[in-house]
Amino acid sequence: MKVITETADLQAGCESWSRYDFITVDLEFLREHTYYSKLCLIQIGSPGECAIIDPLAENLSLAPFFELMQNPKVTKVFHSGRQDIEIIYNLSGKIPVPVFDTQIAGMVTGYGESASYDSLVKSILNISLDKSSRLSDWSLRPLNETQLEYALADVTHLVHIYEHLRQKLKDLKREHWADEEIAVLTSPETYEVKPENAWMRIRHRSHSARYLTLLRELAAWRERRSQIKNTPRQSYIKDEMLLTIASMCPHTQEELARIHNLRKDIAGGRLGKEIIEVIKKFETIPENKYVTPPPYKTPAGSNSALLELLKLLLKIISQQEGVVARLIASDEDLKNFSTFENDDDNPILKGWRREIFGQKATELRNGKLSLRYNPKTRRIDL
Repeated sequence: MKVITETADLQAGCESWSRYDFITVDLEFLREHTYYSKLCLIQIGSPGECAIIDPLAENLSLAPFFELMQNPKVTKVFHSGRQDIEIIYNLSGKIPVPVFDTQIAGMVTGYGESASYDSLVKSILNISLDKSSRLSDWSLRPLNETQLEYALADVTHLVHIYEHLRQKLKDLKREHWADEEIAVLTSPETYEVKPENAWMRIRHRSHSARYLTLLRELAAWRERRSQIKNTPRQSYIKDEMLLTIASMCPHTQEELARIHNLRKDIAGGRLGKEIIEVIKKFETIPENKYVTPPPYKTPAGSNSALLELLKLLLKIISQQEGVVARLIASDEDLKNFSTFENDDDNPILKGWRREIFGQKATELRNGKLSLRYNPKTRRIDL
């Protein structure tokens, strides 16, 4: 088994891989104790050769690998590649191009809800993977043969899965479906974290502009601190506590210390001081710069029946087309559509989703589509 630990060997390997139309790529990483993922292992596969790259080796520069990721003549094949691409982007500043994702391809060609790597290997290759090394700490050295073989299997089987799915997409004439999804996966905007938007990931039920603006400022402070210190955001203060602080809006560390379940070392220490500074700056924000609260969602009422029909239509089309329902439309997409909200931005009215679902959903909403059970075919006719 080839494990690359020297820059010269990596350069030679990358030159060799550049001769192929595609390579398969997988990364092993850790993120439990850091904000940014720690890259621990790189696996590369191809129709002719495969190898493991040790990014923790002292005498190794990853420059040849990053150069290979930018080679426009070589397709980089990932499975569920979002986190892998994010790591490469954070380390090199560039998104790999071009990219193919076998999970996306599996979900649009009939391989089920998650199209996991294990399930694709089993379904397509009839091979059951050894999962004994799945929970390995990939940052520890040396890695044993079992761990290395497990890691390498993530790219060797992927070669055949890619070839199979690429042909199936072509046969079904769904290549542009996968291309639309991969375009999102390879957009830098997908990986750019803006601290001022961090509050949007926190679940809340408030419609108060003042409250949400303070939450925005607190979440942005935590996000920036986590980025600078490379520490998980929840390790400072959990979401629930940020919500409580935003609600209580303390103006001194003494008031902060009275918040139930807030650790004393936070309230009385450096973090507490920074939180109070954030709140003081928040108080200077004019009301016309406050967050615009989300609109109150009125009960579906007379639209509830339409929403249920849309869900039924989605289920029927999902089964008929062999495409995962949640990939076609989310519950929120359907709710907005049933109440005539945000049609211009609704994903179901764009691209391949419009082709297979959006057009029929529009006909249903306009009273021009009916659903009938056909006893001869035992299918629902549209």
